Amino acid sequence: MATYITQDCINCGACESECPNEAIAQGSELYEIDPELCTECVGFHDKEACQSVCPVECCLPDPKHGEVEGVLAQRALRLHPDDADLQARVSSGTFPSRFRI
Repeated sequence: MATYITQDCINCGACESECPNEAIAQGSELYEIDPELCTECVGFHDKEACQSVCPVECCLPDPKHGEVEGVLAQRALRLHPDDADLQARVSSGTFPSRFRI
């Protein structure tokens, strides 16, 4: 499932630069995460980078966008077609993922 930002967001912007997929942007009121770009950091980190830096812990898995690890890994590959290291990690099954914690 994609991650989303709750109403508790304080608009600090700490999350935006941490996203490996550039899925986070300032919305009309709060920062927002594009679910079509979010991979929950599968392939890059063992937990969501946005949540790791959020001072109010408002970046949460979105129950409206449930997805499994394999779908998120394939999205990461599609978003980063030239990332040979990511391709190798996914092919070998050794990629970081919050699903493996």
